[in-house]
Amino acid sequence: MSKKLRIGIVGLGFIGTQKHLVGLAQHKDKCDIVAFCDFDIERAEAGKAQWGNEDAYTTTDYKDLVNDDSIDVIHVCTWNANHCEITCAALEAGKHVMVEKPMAVTGEDARKMRDTAKRTGKKLTVGFQYRQREEYQFLKALADEGKFGEIYAAKAHATRRRGVPIWGVFTDKTKQGGGPLIDLGGHSIDVALWLMNNYEVASVTGVVNYKLADKPAGNIGGEWDPATYEVEDSAFGFVTFKNGASLFVEASWALNIKAAREGCITIMGTEAGAETIQDPAGSANLVVDVNSIEGGKQVNTGFGEGGAYFSAGAAGGAQTGFSYMGGLEAGLWLDAILNDTEPYVTADQAVVVTEILDGIYKSAAQGGKPVYFD
Repeated sequence: MSKKLRIGIVGLGFIGTQKHLVGLAQHKDKCDIVAFCDFDIERAEAGKAQWGNEDAYTTTDYKDLVNDDSIDVIHVCTWNANHCEITCAALEAGKHVMVEKPMAVTGEDARKMRDTAKRTGKKLTVGFQYRQREEYQFLKALADEGKFGEIYAAKAHATRRRGVPIWGVFTDKTKQGGGPLIDLGGHSIDVALWLMNNYEVASVTGVVNYKLADKPAGNIGGEWDPATYEVEDSAFGFVTFKNGASLFVEASWALNIKAAREGCITIMGTEAGAETIQDPAGSANLVVDVNSIEGGKQVNTGFGEGGAYFSAGAAGGAQTGFSYMGGLEAGLWLDAILNDTEPYVTADQAVVVTEILDGIYKSAAQGGKPVYFD
């Protein structure tokens, strides 16, 4: 394709504006944002005013974008429960689609989205921007070089001590499908699977906790309303893979732990291991530690500077870094369309992440019995 891509966006909340629109705006040579859809027309108008071109329009109905033959790409940034419906409609109409994480609320819906993309021949990707963190680009390079050998065990950490988001619909189970597991857990699971290069799941076992909904004191950003808190406050899962590897998953918005560990991973290989933790000094960076045996001794090598949140002069803090990762993600996505190559995050990979999330919820619902995969 030689022309610039025409893009429509559905959902103009924080993720739609501060990641997707900011990210796309860094690639004006490759795309124009021409349609802005939100159930709140004022948010759509605000998005158009800041990010739209002279031909851009606003609407409250995503079908207007789906039926617009001039649109090449649709970004879906809505409530989780709407991801499947809007994505499939857009794919059927001949659009390429980036859908924000989680891909879908259930594994069944995720598979439907993937299968629709394959049948229609359109590209589909999911917004797992944590792969773009410098810390994880670094660990991926080491993994690809064979530094860790066979990575046969990993942990996906997505825990906050008291960090329940009290805005939007985060605590509405009908709209979101769940709480911290589906909101935060997917990022860490995606990074772990990506580093392991292992997407062949054998079984998933899970526990989901509803223990602290009535204890809002101490929450960062203010207390939540216990009357509207419908989702879990923490969840834990254990995944086995067909090659014998394993993955432990932990996610929380509210959990009595000493320190948060959000967007972090631990990997253990036959030659070395690595882990990331949040910077104890309070920056948005992750501290990376690689452990190995060198010269017959236990060696730990730390890498704590230049995390993705502060890369390329992004000294404005977490929001700037969020936009920075969004810009990298958007560039890779647009290039995949323009060059007709596979997206950086494939639909097949994202389906597995969704199946693990869904498996943890399903296992918990049946008393912790494992959910087995074919």
